[in-house]
Amino acid sequence: MVESFLNLFEQIGYGGIIFLMLLESTVFPVPSEVVMIPAGVLAAQGRMNPWLAIIMGILGSWLGALTNYYVAIWLGKPVLNKYGRYMFLPPHRLAAVERFFLRHGEISTFTGRLIPGIRHLISIPAGLARMDLTRFLFFTGLGAGIWVSILVGIGYFAGRELEKISSETITQLWNRYSLAITLGLVLFCVVTIGGYILWHRHHRRTGGK
Repeated sequence: MVESFLNLFEQIGYGGIIFLMLLESTVFPVPSEVVMIPAGVLAAQGRMNPWLAIIMGILGSWLGALTNYYVAIWLGKPVLNKYGRYMFLPPHRLAAVERFFLRHGEISTFTGRLIPGIRHLISIPAGLARMDLTRFLFFTGLGAGIWVSILVGIGYFAGRELEKISSETITQLWNRYSLAITLGLVLFCVVTIGGYILWHRHHRRTGGK
């Protein structure tokens, strides 16, 4: 079962990674784990370049994030201004979200890409706030790069002993480490945000000097 899936994944190649990660970064239910971990397994077997797989994963994440970003610009604000009150997001609160992203969009985009359940949605408020595109792409790529590299690393580790691996043990491997990885990333985000808050307060007290 594992080998058949890997053969299929090898056939879709790097283009498939881009496409699937594009979907993962929008609103389609394509878990990044089922995209990047097999890429890592193939890399361990010499059937795929791990660095190129990571780059393609980041590129797909960029494209998906840009899709959400521009959809939010073109459609999001008018729709939310009209219907946001029914989703507990009235115009004044929507304006507050925009102001927040204008001031803190970088840290929100970066850490949001690392948190499950948020990573594929964080581009929407960025688009609503019309966050600077260059900064949006940089911090999206930085966060996506960390996440994609972790998944490829897990797959690479698993792929080194593929002969001993079944679909069950791959699932067990992910289940064993997913909680620790998620908690580690959340802790990293908390520390990063805490450092950012301290820096921001110091910067404000010193008048930007």
